[in-house]
Amino acid sequence: MTYSFDQVISREHSASAKWDGRKGKFGTEDVLPMWVADMDFASPPSVIEALARRVQHGVFGYTIRDKGYDDAIVGWFARRHQWAVEPAWVSHAPGVVPALNYLIQALTETGDGIIIQTPVYHPFARLIRSHHRTLIESPLLEREGRYEMDFDDFEQKAAAGAKLFILCSPHNPVGRVWTRAELERVGEICVRHGVTVIADEIHCDLVYTPHRHIPFASISDEFAMHAVTTVAPSKTFNIAGLNMAVVIAKNPGLRDAYRQMLALQSAASIPALGLEALKAAYNGGDEWLDALLDYLQGNLQLLKERLAPYAPKVKVVEPEGTYLVWLDFRGLGLAREELDKFIVHDAKVGLEPGHIYGQEGAGFQRINIGCPRALLVEGLDRLTAALDRRSSDNT
Repeated sequence: MTYSFDQVISREHSASAKWDGRKGKFGTEDVLPMWVADMDFASPPSVIEALARRVQHGVFGYTIRDKGYDDAIVGWFARRHQWAVEPAWVSHAPGVVPALNYLIQALTETGDGIIIQTPVYHPFARLIRSHHRTLIESPLLEREGRYEMDFDDFEQKAAAGAKLFILCSPHNPVGRVWTRAELERVGEICVRHGVTVIADEIHCDLVYTPHRHIPFASISDEFAMHAVTTVAPSKTFNIAGLNMAVVIAKNPGLRDAYRQMLALQSAASIPALGLEALKAAYNGGDEWLDALLDYLQGNLQLLKERLAPYAPKVKVVEPEGTYLVWLDFRGLGLAREELDKFIVHDAKVGLEPGHIYGQEGAGFQRINIGCPRALLVEGLDRLTAALDRRSSDNT
C-alpha cells in the first residue's frame, strides 16, 4: 500500500498545540512550527477507519479494558521488539508524562534522589522538583558529535543513595538508541545499588536502520524485576491527543504501587476512542510504520545535506532514533537569549530551545522533522536564509 506522507494537511484552526499555539509559545504567529513532538502526518488508515467505526456506533460511555487491548500490546512488543510481555504486567496510563508523575509519587518519598541524564526531556526535572524529590543530574558525555553515558559519574551518584533512575530510551533530544552493552552496564549499576529504573521508551518504534531498540526490561529477569517501562502508540502513530499510554511492570510490588496511585488519582479510566486507536495501531500499523521510517530517513538526509555547508557554525547531531534532531548552534557564538531570538525572529522557525533540557543544552535547538518534505524544505529555506543574512552582516 502507498502512503501519502508528502500530503500537506492544514492543522490551523484545529486547536493544534503545535500550530494554533504559536502565539503563546513564541510570541508571534509568523513562525513555521517545528517544535513539539507530534507529526504533521495523518495517522494510519487502520486507525482512522477504526475510529470512524467507533464514532458511527454513537455511544461513548465508560470503557473497560478488553482482551483485544491485551492482545494488541502483547503482539506488538513480541513482533516488533522480541519482548515477551504478559498481560498481567500491563496497566493503562493517560499518557507517559502522567505515568511518570504517578510513578514518582508511588515509588519515592519527599527528598529521595532521582537520577536523569541531561540534556534530557525537560518534564523529567519538572516532575522531580514539583514533588520535592532531589534532582540528581548525570550529564551525558559529548564526544565528536555523539553522546555517551558517563558510567563513572552515574555509579558515583547511584551509590550515594539515589532511589530512582529515569532512563530515556531512545534518548530525547540527542537521538541515541542505547546499545545492549550500554543498557547492561547502566542496569548492573542500578541493581548493585538498589536503584529502580523507570524506562521511558515512548520513542521505541522510531529507530533508524541499522540501530535496534532493546527494551531495558527484556534484557534479563533481574532487570525486569528492577524496572517499570512506559510506552505508548502516541508518537509512533501520531495519536498523542487520544491520551493512551501503557505501563509495563513484571515486579508485582512495583506494578501494584503504580496501580494504587493511578486509582488514588482517579486516572484509571480508559478513553473509548483511545482504546480503539491503540488496538488498530498495534494490530494493523506495521506496514505504515515501515513506510514512515523510510520517509523520515529521507527527511533526515535532506536536513544533513542542507545544513552541511554551514558547519561548523551549525552542526547536526545525527539521531539513531526519533523524528527529533538536535542541532548544535554553538559555532554562532550567540548567548542563550540571542540564539532563541535568532531562531524565532530572524529565521522565523519555531524550534525547541536546547537550554530547557538542562544546562548542557545551551547553544542547541531541537527540530522536529516529522512533517511533509515541503514543510521541511520551507523550514530549512527560512533557517539557511537567516544564516546567510547573518554571515553577510558579519563580513
